Amino acid sequence: MQLTVIDIVIFLVFTLGTVLFGSSFLRKNKTAGDFMTAGKGMSGFVVGMSIFATYVSSISFLALPGNAYTGNWNSFVFSLSIPVAIFFAARYFVPFYRSINSPSAYSFLEERFGKWARLYASSCYLLTQIARIGSVLFLLALPLNAMLGWSIPLIIILTGVCVVLYAALGGIKAIVYTDAIQGLILIAGALACLVILMVSMPGGGNELLRIGMEYDKFSLGSLGLTLNEPTFWVTLIYGLFINLQNYGIDQNYVQRYKTARNEKSARFSALFGGLLYVPVSLLFFFIGTALFVYYKTQPGLLPETVTGDQVFPYFIVNGLPAGFTGLLIAAIFAAGMSTVSTSINSSATVVLTDFFNVTSHSEADEKRKMNILHATSVILGALGVGVGLAMMSVKSALDAWWSMAAIFSGGMLGLFFLGYIARGIKGSYAFVGVICGVLLIAWMSLSKQTVFHNYLTIVLGTLVIFTVGMLLAIAGSRLKKGN
Repeated sequence: MQLTVIDIVIFLVFTLGTVLFGSSFLRKNKTAGDFMTAGKGMSGFVVGMSIFATYVSSISFLALPGNAYTGNWNSFVFSLSIPVAIFFAARYFVPFYRSINSPSAYSFLEERFGKWARLYASSCYLLTQIARIGSVLFLLALPLNAMLGWSIPLIIILTGVCVVLYAALGGIKAIVYTDAIQGLILIAGALACLVILMVSMPGGGNELLRIGMEYDKFSLGSLGLTLNEPTFWVTLIYGLFINLQNYGIDQNYVQRYKTARNEKSARFSALFGGLLYVPVSLLFFFIGTALFVYYKTQPGLLPETVTGDQVFPYFIVNGLPAGFTGLLIAAIFAAGMSTVSTSINSSATVVLTDFFNVTSHSEADEKRKMNILHATSVILGALGVGVGLAMMSVKSALDAWWSMAAIFSGGMLGLFFLGYIARGIKGSYAFVGVICGVLLIAWMSLSKQTVFHNYLTIVLGTLVIFTVGMLLAIAGSRLKKGN
């Protein structure tokens, strides 16, 4: 398909504008504190929109419709766990982190258990973010490949360069503001796509419901109690643990809590940004089901080579009126760029605060700190590009990302709970718990076991770390009393 001039103009203006807008904040980043926390003076609404846009990403914009197209709404159960996780985040985690005098989400682990705990959690976080950057860059490349005919590797590399540029130069303040704008564009683009789908679909909404129910497209998954399949309960439990980790200990979100002007604004941003995702994710699943019915009722309209995550990009390029294609491509880029830039900024912050500051014997001046932040941003972006190129061989980007997130998280949520809930546990007990949790995660990931679904990796890893640490503490206490 040959794009219209207006589509090309909309997309290019938006992309160039984002890079220039983000880069314009360079002069406002006079200190490392400005780069990492934006002076702690931002409004709750803007921060909340940034949290929402960060969470959505192109993983949601493309992979959720692709997941609903090939399967059903089982993955939406993941979203249903968010209200529970976000309540705990707003009630307990936000004030906790606001009281800590460090941009890092993991500094208190060093105070509780020692330097090893902080470095362990930070390492897990960096691995998770590199995997996330790669997943997002790959999904961003799909619509551009269909739209412009450029090779996917070239698109991944060029997109990575653009995002690294404004993430490294603009700092967290530029990212939060661009996230807020991109989040609004994303919602508008998705709504426009659904309206056009419904209007152009033979039979309209009635046909959508009939065929969708006929093919069990609205199912939330089996209610069975098996643990080796993505049932309703397995997905719900996985979502609860992942979202507690996201909103409770993920540097992306903790850093945003700290940019808000006060605790009230920070709590509002967490609730608003998290809860907004639930209806928007439902919108994406509805789009995926609508795409299934749209092509089911019009055989031959979709090439046999186009499947899964590629279906939505194909419809955007071939099924939308002039102008809307550019808007949707811009919306997808909005989602992806906000996520990648956030991951780069937060990861650079972790490298500075949790690795350089912890291992260095001297305090760096502001110029050296800024150089570390800029250089780290570039390196992390390059590693993410490498993962994005490797993602070209996966069947489902959503499943691949969820699996990597479960593995690389390393069950660090269990370590966090040990430090937050059980204040008297020794560092040695926590260390043994982490070793047991990592061994379990390694077994689940590498042994090709079929007892548990890979979604449960983070769940069991977290529970083992927490349980072993608590049991050792109880045993130690009894031995001490016995003596």
